[in-house]
Amino acid sequence: MNDDLEERIRSGKALSESMGNFHVSGWDAQHKILKAAFTVRPEYCHTNGTIAQGGFITAWLDAAMAHAVMHDTGHAQTVFSLEIKVSFYEKVGPGEGRVEGRVVRRGKRVAFLEASLYSPAGKLAAEATSTGILADLQGVAPQGISPTP
Repeated sequence: MNDDLEERIRSGKALSESMGNFHVSGWDAQHKILKAAFTVRPEYCHTNGTIAQGGFITAWLDAAMAHAVMHDTGHAQTVFSLEIKVSFYEKVGPGEGRVEGRVVRRGKRVAFLEASLYSPAGKLAAEATSTGILADLQGVAPQGISPTP
């Protein structure tokens, strides 16, 4: 593996790019809500490139919830999902999507999270709930998906 790719993996840039340039677009500390955006690429879609595959939708929801925890802890902690439940309401096609992740409750070891994903047409397309175990980032610079595209 070349040094540039290794650095892109460590910094989270490679992951961000592979998730349609997923990026944090806002953080409301009072309500513990994180907003993020991404591009639904046709190659993420089935049915002749028209409907995003559910695994990508789940990944965007999961990333928003994880970043909500990181922001809520001042980048001191992240979360590892113990379980995720996703409900799919509408199809998501190619275009610009957005997602909101929320910290419902965060204890010493466990966090309860929610997320809502909106299609490029602006419709609520999927929602998720998750339970995760908190983990310290241990002095490492904030990792994961970059805050800007």
